[in-house]
Amino acid sequence: MTIRTGTAGWVFEPWRGTFYPDGLVQKRELAYSSSRLGTIEINATFRANQKPASFAKWAAETRDGFVFAVKGPQLVTHIRRLKNCRPELANFLASGPLALGPKLGPFVWQLPPNLALDLGVLEDFLALLPRTPDEYLALAATADERLKTPPFLDATGVGPIRHAIEARHPSWDDPAARDLLAQHNTALVISDTVQQPARVLTADFAYCRLQGPARPDAAGYTPDDIADWASQIRDWDAAGHDVFALFVHEDKLHAPANAIALRQALGISLPGD
Repeated sequence: MTIRTGTAGWVFEPWRGTFYPDGLVQKRELAYSSSRLGTIEINATFRANQKPASFAKWAAETRDGFVFAVKGPQLVTHIRRLKNCRPELANFLASGPLALGPKLGPFVWQLPPNLALDLGVLEDFLALLPRTPDEYLALAATADERLKTPPFLDATGVGPIRHAIEARHPSWDDPAARDLLAQHNTALVISDTVQQPARVLTADFAYCRLQGPARPDAAGYTPDDIADWASQIRDWDAAGHDVFALFVHEDKLHAPANAIALRQALGISLPGD
């Protein structure tokens, strides 16, 4: 199957001179990142809808075979809290993610830490999410006047639409929630934290936003941690699961190095090697 390691975002000043070579101009940072990483999570979409031209530009700057994950908007996750959010979801989908074409990967829905599990709300939200380009286009076509650009409704090159949900309230540690996610082939994000150490798969792919490691005394990922994750990912791969493993938030300075170390431990080579 396909294994991708990467980071959340690509613009981070402390990476200049550490991950990014000295003298690399900022407008080339995304291209450089794609030569070393398999995926990057676009986080700008959380705060506001982006423009089709921005998605198309990002796709053009990255190598063939690279894939973006796209973070869902706070209007859906934090303001609507997954309820009665069809218009906001339609506007987001119409704002341009399809312009990534074959480089469109999973959508990631990060929930607020105080959002407790409500199985009814979850079921309604999962039923609303599109799973195919045709379903995507049908929902995006209902975008309303709040969308600041014409709806982008060209799904050329786009494959199956995948979704992952990052639940951060402890009530989500519930077999009923996992069963419901599995019914809709939606990945429960694996966080690798002390509070959420579980490595449970609920979809045909794993989506890891690695923020640990999951032990109280950890100051960052060690070579042994990387080896452990490589072993876990090999098991998932052997079982037929695609894997997205991104290093995010905590210890952001070393996120690219961790992603590269994990990729290399898995024996995956990229043009930048």
